[in-house]
Amino acid sequence: MKKAFKFLLNTIPRPILIRLSYIARPILAFLLRGNRFTDPIDGKSFRMFLPYGYGQQRNNVLSPSTLSLERHRLLWLYLNKETDFFQSKFISDSSANKPTIKLRDAETSSALKVLHFAPEQAFYKRFRNQSNLDYTTTDLFSPLADVKADICNLPFEDNSYDVILCNHVLEHIPDDTKAMQELYRVLKPGGMGIFQIPQDLARTKTFSDDSITDEKERAKIFGQYDHVRIYGRDYFDKLRAIGFEVIEENYTAKISPELVEKYCLAKGEIIPVCFK
Repeated sequence: MKKAFKFLLNTIPRPILIRLSYIARPILAFLLRGNRFTDPIDGKSFRMFLPYGYGQQRNNVLSPSTLSLERHRLLWLYLNKETDFFQSKFISDSSANKPTIKLRDAETSSALKVLHFAPEQAFYKRFRNQSNLDYTTTDLFSPLADVKADICNLPFEDNSYDVILCNHVLEHIPDDTKAMQELYRVLKPGGMGIFQIPQDLARTKTFSDDSITDEKERAKIFGQYDHVRIYGRDYFDKLRAIGFEVIEENYTAKISPELVEKYCLAKGEIIPVCFK
């Protein structure tokens, strides 16, 4: 199975894979049903998750029902537990379940304006169907994008969005400084952005080498043939240099080890939570 998934990932273009997954997903979810692992996004449980990875494959990481990976499930839990992203009404400070991060004011009932880059299937329909979100998706190639746009030259006005989600995108962008500047420009003052990336926390400095052009060599060094760098811990400071206030959220440390295993999360993964 691992070899088959690796072959598909490395040979079929991503837009086609997205379309094919709509057919395969219900079949896989039925065949792998069980109770060992649970996807917190839809609450369904399975005897195993699927392997995933363009180069080195990871076991039990791809949910058969939502096609979420570790980072998607971690982000879902964070948004659900720590923010009012999913709430149609503001929860007052007296509530036992009050969010740590309030994305809307108590006096307003307007929808949150959300910009989602390269929208993931695990989130797309769920976010689209939320009445409390004014939801826009964007990407150059994704069939799920409302607006076809270059992240380095966005067609949106300054200070347009309350929330921006841009996850596992910047590692593909040669001029990531320009992309970060555009994210900062279109985010509203006080708004929140979450910009997850594949990150080697053992590295102090981000590594890139434009002289490496062979796709197999790039996949070996950068983890994927279309990645242009490996981010180190300096990623957070680069975001700060753009102007963002950054919280380095080690959210798995706030979740019990039993649930980290049950949800198939990547222990120690840092969520970059950014504010303007």
